[in-house]
Order: sequence, then C-alpha cells, then structure tokens
Amino acid sequence: MTMTENLHQQFMQRAIELAQQGMDSGAGGPFGCVVVKNNEIIAEGWNKVTSTNDPTAHAEVTAIRNACEKLGTFQLDDCVIYTSCEPCPMCLGAIYWARPKAVYYGCNKQDAAAIAFDDQFIYDEIDAPINQRKIPFQQIGQVQALEVFKSWAGKTDKTEY
Repeated sequence: MTMTENLHQQFMQRAIELAQQGMDSGAGGPFGCVVVKNNEIIAEGWNKVTSTNDPTAHAEVTAIRNACEKLGTFQLDDCVIYTSCEPCPMCLGAIYWARPKAVYYGCNKQDAAAIAFDDQFIYDEIDAPINQRKIPFQQIGQVQALEVFKSWAGKTDKTEY
C-alpha cells in the first residue's frame, strides 16, 4: 500500500469511527465525516439530527460547518472530504457549495437504503415536475423578491460565491 493509499485509509477509518461514536452516544444515525487539508484532519462531524432536532445536522454538513469556521472561509477549495457513506442529496449540495477538491465515501446509497436511510424519494422529487411533488410548491411574491435580486446584481461590494 502506498503512503497516499494508507492516508486515505486512515482518514476513512476516522470517519467510520465517528459514525460509530456518534451513533453510540445517541447523537443520531450511523454517519461520520472528516475534512482534511494538507494531509491533516482539520474538522470532524457526525450525524446529530435527533440529538439537536436539526434535520440538516448530517455528518457532512456538521464537518463542513466546523471546517469553514476553523478556516474562516465558506469554501474548502484545498480540502478533501472523507465520509462513512455516500452523501445524501442535501449533503451533496452542501459539498458542491463548499467546493472541496475530492470526496471519498465508505458505504454507498444502496447500503444506506438497506438500513432504512433511503434517499431515492428525494432524487425522485428533484426529477418530478414542481407541480407534481409530494410537498406542494407554489410561487408567490416573485415581483417583490426580484427587487432584492436586482439589488444584489447591482451591489458593488458583494462577496461572490
């Protein structure tokens, strides 16, 4: 095993340990994640959905929040994410917004579905026409909301992202 392969295994093992630790502590489901920069773990996270009553407190989101806070930035350009399971759609979105250079995962979404963490319904909803989704979506206030967008578009001191 090369040194790089060994490091990948070590970082994944830590993500898996966090999944077990978080689950055993009652924090939430069996998911863990680490964010690595320059071959060093800079942030960790585990699922805290049920312990914090926060449906967004997935392992990846928690680790991304911790990493961004530590680095003082909203992007993780030079970082690598190791997560114990293939990210759900929400975490996938968070990962793309954070812009790490790579993601490594342990279990896949089929493994997660086998223990009742099935995200297929969300993928199906994303693909469904907006008027056919299970949760009704209705557009209102577009004219007023567009005024804020126009203001943003003309703002000269904004931070692009």
